[in-house]
Amino acid sequence: MTTGKEKNHKLYYSIKEVAAELGVSESTLRYWESEFPQIAPKKGGNNVRQYTRSDIETIRTIHHLIKERGMTLAGARRYMKSGSNHDAARTSSEVVDRLKAIRQELIDIRSALDFL
Repeated sequence: MTTGKEKNHKLYYSIKEVAAELGVSESTLRYWESEFPQIAPKKGGNNVRQYTRSDIETIRTIHHLIKERGMTLAGARRYMKSGSNHDAARTSSEVVDRLKAIRQELIDIRSALDFL
């Protein structure tokens, strides 16, 4: 069985991959890129965005602030500008993601037990 960390061998991810991973649209990612200077993907030929794992974690934090904590864009921008809060938000986002994964595993186990 492979863990999530073992699957992350790529250096760059496309906007389509990032959007799918985070469950947002590509246009949302492009909009957030214009609103948050912390998101700065490398642009290859034909202006194709290439996101690093660090970019994705920053976007994940912004997603957490806006979608899960209900912050406005302006509030999330202020929050991201203050460095100490940024680490707390990232940790909180990681905890939420882990809890969601655990919940899904429990649902899968329950389904398997119900099948028996």
